[in-house]
Amino acid sequence: MPSSPGHNPSANPHPSASANNPTTSADAPPHYPPPPSASLMSGTLESLSGLGEDGSSVGSDSEINGQVFRRTDKYGFLGGAQYTDTLEKDVSVEVARHREMKWLDMFQSWDKWISRRFPKVKLRCRKGIPSSLRARAWQLLSSSEDLLKSNPGKFEELEREQGDPKWLDIIEKDLHRQFPFHEMFAARGGHGQQDLYRILKAYTIYRPDEGYCQAQAPVAAVLLMHMPAEQAFWCLVQICERYLPGYYSAGLEAIQLDGEIFFSLLRRVCPMAYRHLKKFKIDPILYMTEWFMCIFSRTLPWASVLRVWDMFFCEGVKIVFRVGLVLLKQMLGSVDKLRELQGMYETMERLRNIPPESIREDLLVQEVITLPVTEALIERECSVQVRKWRESRGELTHQPGRRLHGTRAIHELKRRAASISSGGSLSFLGSYVPTSPIDSSAFCHSAAICPQCCGFYRGYLTTRTVSPTYICTCFFYLLFFSLFSSLWSYWGRG
Repeated sequence: MPSSPGHNPSANPHPSASANNPTTSADAPPHYPPPPSASLMSGTLESLSGLGEDGSSVGSDSEINGQVFRRTDKYGFLGGAQYTDTLEKDVSVEVARHREMKWLDMFQSWDKWISRRFPKVKLRCRKGIPSSLRARAWQLLSSSEDLLKSNPGKFEELEREQGDPKWLDIIEKDLHRQFPFHEMFAARGGHGQQDLYRILKAYTIYRPDEGYCQAQAPVAAVLLMHMPAEQAFWCLVQICERYLPGYYSAGLEAIQLDGEIFFSLLRRVCPMAYRHLKKFKIDPILYMTEWFMCIFSRTLPWASVLRVWDMFFCEGVKIVFRVGLVLLKQMLGSVDKLRELQGMYETMERLRNIPPESIREDLLVQEVITLPVTEALIERECSVQVRKWRESRGELTHQPGRRLHGTRAIHELKRRAASISSGGSLSFLGSYVPTSPIDSSAFCHSAAICPQCCGFYRGYLTTRTVSPTYICTCFFYLLFFSLFSSLWSYWGRG
């Protein structure tokens, strides 16, 4: 198993596996005090050597220190591999304004667009969300805005709590590793690192059973580049609980399972790459852990990262699978490319250092859109891999929540929950007489891996006491609803 997508592609992403490793602390910069409050954060600029070709140091508060540093690119990067030093073709002002007006129009009646015109929303996400509206769009796509509104003051309440010192110490040591070439995080103890600390600390208190995983830090940092800390926190919650459940839990079983799914899909999509990796016994967990857990934020040129995130928030984890498969096709999909890779070391180096010119934004997005990997295919392969896992390793020790495939699935879950809470969803079944509790096994074997909706209803109905007639009626209703949902998903799948 690899070790750390949060710092190194081959390191353990969960700190519990590496917190006591002296080699990690030896490589870290000098220790600085934990930041319990903004008033204790000095905001001083630490020197970051090697950022520019002239060797100058860079930082976000250069004006305060009276120094002149290299100009940032359009995304806020001061240097590093994700610095954009080439002039990209920008759309005209008229076209940009026209796109913004379309998105603003969607914002006005968002629920109607998702329920009635979702293919159009998906198309616009694939074209790229206007940068001025990306923060609001990501919150609406993930429904994190609803969480924010339904939990007023919750983030501040979490901030006021002490937190587990074990997690806080690891978070503190990870702050300087998150996009040190970006102006928001270049200053040691600057406002970017303060907010990142607040978000990661709050999540360990919000989900103490999961704690902190190092791969969460770059995800939270990307969100912070676009929105305030409280909004970024709830967006992170949706990613961890709805889009990628179980990815950041101890044991990393979810990412291992998705690694097996990914490798099986690679056999369909690019047999040549599959045979090459199998020949040299390169397990998918060795190269795809950082890709998936960090949602490619450390792998792709920044323009491509934003386009991938736009599609990911709309369509869910299938975008992550597709991007990974496209990268392997680009790197290992021809005889000429494989001729240079005569062993495991050369192959891993190629996958860790993907040339930016081979994954240009327009080419990558087009390949991702056209790749025939659907939600149904992923769920079907998931069922196969879960069965193999149980046969070889036994039951999964951690059962994450059901994975939702993007905006429409989250919207449908929200709509059903609202309907049930108001007593309208099952009202046609009539009243019932409380007599006996429902056995949850009657609905599905494992709600965590069930691709249909019964996992949601199982959690709801097991808290009720109903008559046997009502149980039978609900069962047939759920069976019908599952078939209808499958057909609906198939019609709207791209």
